[in-house]
Amino acid sequence: MADSPDQIGPSTTPKRSMGDTARHIVKKFTTKEGLIGDYDYAFLFKPNLPFMKKSRRAAPFFGLNDRMPILLALLLGFQHSLSMLAGIITPPIILGGAANFDALTSQYLVSTSLIVCGILSSVQVTRFHIYRTRYYIGTGLISVVGTSFAIIPVASGAFKQFYANGVCQTAADGTKLPCPEGYGSILGTACCCALLEVLASFMPTRVLKKIFPPLVTGPTVMLIGISLIQSGFQDWAGGSNDCSSRPTSGIYQLCPTIFAPKPLAWGSAEFIGLGFLVFLSILLLERFGAPIMKSCAVALSLLIGCIVAAATGYFDHSGIDEAPAASFVWVHTFPLSVYGPLVLPLLAVFIVLMMEAIGDITATCDVSRLEVEGAQFDSRIQGGVLADGLNGLLAGLCTITPMSTFAQNNGVIALTRCANRSAGYCACLFLLIMGIFSKFAAALVAIPSSVLGGVTTFLFASVAVSGIRIISTVPFTRRNRFILTASLAIGFGATLVPTWFSFVFTYTGSDAKGGFFNAIELVLETGFAVTGFLAMLLNLVLQDEIEDEAAEITANVADDADDREEWARIKKTNGTDLENGESVKEKGIAEA
Repeated sequence: MADSPDQIGPSTTPKRSMGDTARHIVKKFTTKEGLIGDYDYAFLFKPNLPFMKKSRRAAPFFGLNDRMPILLALLLGFQHSLSMLAGIITPPIILGGAANFDALTSQYLVSTSLIVCGILSSVQVTRFHIYRTRYYIGTGLISVVGTSFAIIPVASGAFKQFYANGVCQTAADGTKLPCPEGYGSILGTACCCALLEVLASFMPTRVLKKIFPPLVTGPTVMLIGISLIQSGFQDWAGGSNDCSSRPTSGIYQLCPTIFAPKPLAWGSAEFIGLGFLVFLSILLLERFGAPIMKSCAVALSLLIGCIVAAATGYFDHSGIDEAPAASFVWVHTFPLSVYGPLVLPLLAVFIVLMMEAIGDITATCDVSRLEVEGAQFDSRIQGGVLADGLNGLLAGLCTITPMSTFAQNNGVIALTRCANRSAGYCACLFLLIMGIFSKFAAALVAIPSSVLGGVTTFLFASVAVSGIRIISTVPFTRRNRFILTASLAIGFGATLVPTWFSFVFTYTGSDAKGGFFNAIELVLETGFAVTGFLAMLLNLVLQDEIEDEAAEITANVADDADDREEWARIKKTNGTDLENGESVKEKGIAEA
């Protein structure tokens, strides 16, 4: 697997002249080879039905800088953007609901999230060299970024504190009012904490992996997904706002509110059915869908759910009618500030984002047929982590919560056999277009909660599975099992009973001492944060034990001695001899 593009040292190849560049562009847009090429487009759209003959011929692989037809680049770029869509819009919709923003503000957050993701993804894809240094910004791969799920549990807990301590206002009847100040505090604190990832990017990759090994990041990522599934399931049943408690008075007696086109009580069969339809659509598209449909299954299932919801009267189009035609960054602004109690949880978030970026970039190199070790690979990791940290800073300044490197696009690369950066740039272009035309964002915000819940439950579970996959790479020695047990014990407890630490401190002041207590409370009530900190501490303190290096007896080998005796008895009964005293079972394992 050659990895020659984007060399660490200066390039010695002659640069293309302006005339050659112009002729290349003209040929690209005026010839059949440049526009369409000879790609088998039917491969992308052929469904996987039982009665259809499957093709044994694989599609051609497009490397990082191979020449690629414009139509194919646009088509695969659109596929990449659709595979990112649900993940990008979910955090701003959930956080807009936590801050009790109106529909226009939530639409702005979705539009800006799409725009910022398109711009910052292009930074990762391009890969800029820092002048007179050996450092880069970006990976030079299809390493796209989107709004991170990891911020949701922290921000949700912070908003609860904001409404409790008066940062966010509550009406006389108990209704929570919109809280731009609280959202601005989250953005400002995130901008400061992003500097940790920026500084860490200049550390050697081996040092980062030693401090934050899979033993630390695996359970942390898993708990992020587990904690988010609750929100997804609440939306599936009708809504994750106050209607989930089924009050007997107020606007939240029914879900999503009593003013909805067709409000129902939380947990109604109609809501459950809509969410199940979306979830079932994902499963059917994965089983029978064409390659281009499989990687876009989440977005297509959203479309199916919206069509059914609109046909049955659950879709509210008033927000779409009121939305402006276009939007961009800073149409709405929020007062930035730093909220001290959020610093520790957000530092944990950026540590998780950094390790996610390292894992995702490694996977992208692998599916792109590039080296996953050596100086070039380490340079891509350094550039990717630096870009990830800078993206978190720039996203906050652009009124959006931190970004993370998305992993689902690796599946698109593997499925379509296209690692070409042209497709990455086209994906960025489509994200920009989707974000600028705010009617599209308004339609996304108008998606009924039960439809969105069916999708987000699947997405959040995939985050948890990613954490399990990371844990599976860890050898299960006694020491590692102890670290996992100790860290997950408190993490699971804090996730299942999030108020367990709310009544420990009785101090009611609002000075630095009160802020310090709030910080401790927020960390200990955020399951993945306390798990991450505890796992990191135990991993640095506990040393490997001698017996850990020896082979452990597991359920697979515990009965080997008895198995050998039984096979020997059977062979003797059949009049056959064992070769060199080796059992058939051992021979089979060796041959395998």
